[in-house]
Amino acid sequence: MKQRLLSTLAAVVISSTAFAASDTFVYIGSYTGGKNTSKGITLFGLDSKTGTLELIGLAAEAKSPSFMAISPNKQFLYAVAELGGKDATVSSFAVDKQSGKLTFLNKQASGGSGPCHLSVDHTGKVLLVANYGSGHIASLPIKDDGSLEEAASTFLQGPASKADPERQKGPHAHSINVDKGNRFAFACDLGCDKIFSYKLDTATAKLTPNDPAFVSVSPASGPRHFAFHPSGKFAFANNEIALTETSFSYDADKGALTQIETVSTLPPGVKAISAYSTAETQVHPSGKFVYVSNRGHNTIACFRVDEATGKLTYIENAPSVVRTLRNFGIDPSGQWLIAAGQDSNNIAVFSIEEKTGKLKPTGQVLEVGAPVCVKFLKRE
Repeated sequence: MKQRLLSTLAAVVISSTAFAASDTFVYIGSYTGGKNTSKGITLFGLDSKTGTLELIGLAAEAKSPSFMAISPNKQFLYAVAELGGKDATVSSFAVDKQSGKLTFLNKQASGGSGPCHLSVDHTGKVLLVANYGSGHIASLPIKDDGSLEEAASTFLQGPASKADPERQKGPHAHSINVDKGNRFAFACDLGCDKIFSYKLDTATAKLTPNDPAFVSVSPASGPRHFAFHPSGKFAFANNEIALTETSFSYDADKGALTQIETVSTLPPGVKAISAYSTAETQVHPSGKFVYVSNRGHNTIACFRVDEATGKLTYIENAPSVVRTLRNFGIDPSGQWLIAAGQDSNNIAVFSIEEKTGKLKPTGQVLEVGAPVCVKFLKRE
């Protein structure tokens, strides 16, 4: 009851004992409004030695912060407001590294409607935003104090694939990420069946289309989220509609992706159906494993990475414990995975087996209203 009360009412702190044991802050972004109980970004403390997760309280009030990103210097956190019209914004917050509390700095228009993903370049000077509703991507300059300026560039991606007549009527930018060299940005577009490539100029915070301008995936795949391998030699994208994972080799000089292979994110013999969809893809910090969330099927697909070829070998589909697993996060130590269940209104903690990459539920399931994003920050 106490935990439920704190989750619902967003009290600020629980116990000093639990807080003292935590060495890593965990920020949970949620959908807000309507029947959702969350008020914005909820803060937890993780003890990375034991995997114990404890609720601290509300880090900051925000409207539907469905995706967040933390600056390279760990001083600022950025969040989308996944809304339409004038409410489609991105906000900046200053991070108190001792308490984990967030202080609102400012917000700017997201450069489109329905912003669903953002990332910060490696210099901390540019915020990149993907707008699912309108299909636009945008780049915003970041000031020295962490606050945001108006968009320096926006692009409407297209044309739409229309291979899936219901899901692909128009462009739907779903994520945008920067390569290891900080020279190129890649935007997955579910509606276009393409991953677009842009040159990044950190001095002006502007994006310009690259040549090649994109790499295509199979029709009606719906590329959603994207992650680089720590080596920078490979990248991986999950395809939401087809329930597949595509691996790419990467030419860092040209900013060009080349497909290696595409594999199913479902167990052998299980076919994709309309009630299933993938959501998140992440590479383990060691570079040895790739994880993908399956909504509807309620599993996390685990793969081993061949670090010479970039190919994936199926390990398992671990039950997600939570329902409608949207986003998940792997802590900086690589020992723990936290899964966010949008429709079960809770988060679950898993341990990661170092040698095999397999996931094991720790039994910890904590209540959070409509959680959809997980981000970690080492406490100082």
